Amino acid sequence: MDTWDTITSRRQVRSFTTDPIPADDLERILEAGRRAPSARNGQRWDFVVVSDNSQLARLSQTWQGAVWVAGSAATIALVMPTTAGDEALTDRFDLGQAAMQMMIAATGLGIASGQASCRDQALAREILGFPADKQCNLLIALGYAADRPLKPIQRPARRDFDDVVHFGSW
Repeated sequence: MDTWDTITSRRQVRSFTTDPIPADDLERILEAGRRAPSARNGQRWDFVVVSDNSQLARLSQTWQGAVWVAGSAATIALVMPTTAGDEALTDRFDLGQAAMQMMIAATGLGIASGQASCRDQALAREILGFPADKQCNLLIALGYAADRPLKPIQRPARRDFDDVVHFGSW
């Protein structure tokens, strides 16, 4: 897919086939996240990849909105330091950039993705084994879409362009 088709094809997917993701594709998605922009080049993120079905089932219990993680081929847990203030804002922004870059890379490979929050940090830490000074902020479930293939969305459910974009002033 070219860049514009990839961007316009990316959507939130919550239902996946049982097909595994090739290791080379998964590594490419992770490399896209690793190369994401980062404030002051801090790169204060870590990615934990889960593909074991029993681990995915447990991980899906870290938040009520993550139940569909259990059906993914793999899920990437995005982990960052537990911080406050401006540093936390920067880290969250960086994490968002890494997440979007991975989801766009996945879409370009024909792999669907869906993100979910991670609320139960104690359970996430038990499953993933990350240190006490870190937290899991986001889960990116990956797999092949079970409902319909990824292709450019012609009429997205989005606010009108003129309602969102303001040139020069509001």
